[in-house]
Amino acid sequence: MGKLLRRTFLIGSAAVAGGVAVGFYMYQKPYPNPLTGDAATGESVLNPFVKISADSSVTIIVPRAEMGQGVVTTLAALVAEELDVELADVKTEFAPAASVYYNRAMMEEGAPFPAFDNSFLAEMTRDIQGVVAKFLALQATGGSSSIIDAFDRMRTAGAAARAILIAAAADKWQAAAASLKTENGKVVDPALGRSASYGELVAAAAGQEVPETVTLKDPAGWRYLGKSQPRLDMRDKVTGKAEFGVDVRLPDMLFATVRMNPRQGARMTAMDASAAEKVPGVVKVINLGTGYAVVADNTWTAFKAADLVTPEWDKASYPETTEAVFAEIDAALKAGGGFNMRDDGDAPDAIAAASGQAISARYTAPYLAHATMEPMNATAQWRDGKLTVWSGNQAPSSIVTQAASVFDLWASDVTVHSTYLGGGFGRRFETDFSILAARVAKETDGKPVQVTWTREEDMRHDMYRPGAICEATAVVDGEGVPSVQLTTASQSPIASTFGRLAGMINPPGNDRTIVDGLWDQPYALANYRVTGIPVDMDIPVGFWRAVGHSHNPFFHESFMDEIAHASGQDPLEMRLKLMQPYPAAVACVQAVKDMSGWGTPLAADGVKSRGRGVAFCLSFGTWVAQVVQVADTDDGIRIEKVWCAADFGTALDPKNLEGQMMSGIIFGLSAAMGQEITFADGAVEQGNFDAYDAMRMNQTPDIQVRVLQASGKMGGAGEPGTPPSLPALANAIFAATGKRIRQLPLSKEITFA
Repeated sequence: MGKLLRRTFLIGSAAVAGGVAVGFYMYQKPYPNPLTGDAATGESVLNPFVKISADSSVTIIVPRAEMGQGVVTTLAALVAEELDVELADVKTEFAPAASVYYNRAMMEEGAPFPAFDNSFLAEMTRDIQGVVAKFLALQATGGSSSIIDAFDRMRTAGAAARAILIAAAADKWQAAAASLKTENGKVVDPALGRSASYGELVAAAAGQEVPETVTLKDPAGWRYLGKSQPRLDMRDKVTGKAEFGVDVRLPDMLFATVRMNPRQGARMTAMDASAAEKVPGVVKVINLGTGYAVVADNTWTAFKAADLVTPEWDKASYPETTEAVFAEIDAALKAGGGFNMRDDGDAPDAIAAASGQAISARYTAPYLAHATMEPMNATAQWRDGKLTVWSGNQAPSSIVTQAASVFDLWASDVTVHSTYLGGGFGRRFETDFSILAARVAKETDGKPVQVTWTREEDMRHDMYRPGAICEATAVVDGEGVPSVQLTTASQSPIASTFGRLAGMINPPGNDRTIVDGLWDQPYALANYRVTGIPVDMDIPVGFWRAVGHSHNPFFHESFMDEIAHASGQDPLEMRLKLMQPYPAAVACVQAVKDMSGWGTPLAADGVKSRGRGVAFCLSFGTWVAQVVQVADTDDGIRIEKVWCAADFGTALDPKNLEGQMMSGIIFGLSAAMGQEITFADGAVEQGNFDAYDAMRMNQTPDIQVRVLQASGKMGGAGEPGTPPSLPALANAIFAATGKRIRQLPLSKEITFA
């Protein structure tokens, strides 16, 4: 930006100045409304988020994926609040793939500044990232950003719709708009006691000029926001009406499954499909280059026939065993280099000059699969040279871009219908399952085909959470304040993901996801260095719930615990001391201290021992502290209780936020206890839940969540519950048993009851 300004000033180039002017004009210009011309009979489109019918029914367009996080309800509440309609009565629809629904907040989150940095430079960079987001127009669900991104935009959509309905009533009655008000889907004239429903006014309102600015309601007058709401989609889900990807049914529909080289990215060199082609109900077997698809008249037949194909697979381009994979990560770590994401003071010199013994540790985290309960699937149809895709996805705009690139289409020739997701966790940000369905549909003579992966295919062809190794060193001064140096090595989720998606530019600079959870934590240390080392390897990795924050806090908070014990400090009190400049962090840690009774004796009560562990993580703008309590029993470690305090800045639906924290905690504890992806002969060894299990109901602890909102800036909810759960559990095990575990999953060294 500085270069551009200097160049414009020094050269005085009309071309540059004109380009900036055009760019600014394009940035200010709104994207077209994709709903225009697509309204049903008797329905009027007021803006990209609101449709109203003549019978006064209101449909709110939801631009983000619903995968259990409650986004349908809360986003609808943002509009209903300002539109002044009954939330329980509104209908919702998932948005089409369109630029107007781009996610600005997710891009802003990627700025290279921690969430607590509100300096001019940090805020300016976030604003620039927001401008870039509009030009990229990525419509995506991720980064716990849905509510943050929608908070102003969808309230404004509701308020703008309300304003033009009032304007329509004012024209109808020849009254001053300022004299009118709204209530429960009606415009009311208090002076004359008359009213008109939105349905009566909407046709005229659709022709009104949209106001440039609107006044949003004062939070003191909110009816829905700030209060817990029943899920709008609950009835449809429990009655089976809600449409997930595998529920899509179309006339003349075929069904298929795929088998791909278990060594990811490698080719299929030959196949014998003769036995599969003889199975009744099989339509055809398709060579996909890296594997094959079996098309049949039902999914089960496709599954069974696929087992009868005899393929020959090429070798992997990455190391063939888990040991060899981690040897490459270790080699990169030993080679050094990389980038310093945080470098306060001079940690290496402080550590070298210290008279006391340094505290050192080495931590490892495995590759992980997303293991969504609904395996990957999509339905596709080609008709008149145009492609239509139905899928549960987190990035419909990426499907459009990728399909246009792969099949040499105009983006306008690709239509994406988004369904509910049976789990996403970042996996459905990818486009592979939708593009595969489109490739299969190319061979079905215009008939739609639903391509469903088996569980094994899903787990063995994931874009995994990368494995990582972290080396940590510290010394503690006489005041109990550590100097810390952390170096971690892993593959880059950003480089891997963006390299797969057509039209996605790999962002310049360093991939902060490699070090997220290490460099961006609110500890006031004079000497604090965090170094990230990217590892170049062909194993596909991507966004897994909390991304870098999913494993790096295990390294960071386990090491903070080790520092505290080695220096004779209480782990929780040390955190309070080091976090003093950050009131939101202090409040969360103090809250779990009070909730858990930290420091009070724990009775044995028939078990060998009990222990509590604490951890903290700031991720996706939300400050979260957790305490885990475990018991060491004859049957192994039993997780008994979890206390969680989370500061979201603004809590729009407190009960939902509690649920999201619980979900994230269970997700994290499952990974900590026993989940890992391993490799043999270039292929993933785990294929189903028998080898990649999650925490079971009888293992699930009592979880208590306290929702705080004092940080002053809205944070996300989908991911922040996960990061502290892993180190808090490991620290609790140490407190109970004296055993320090530095590798995940923890079941490598202990047994869980």
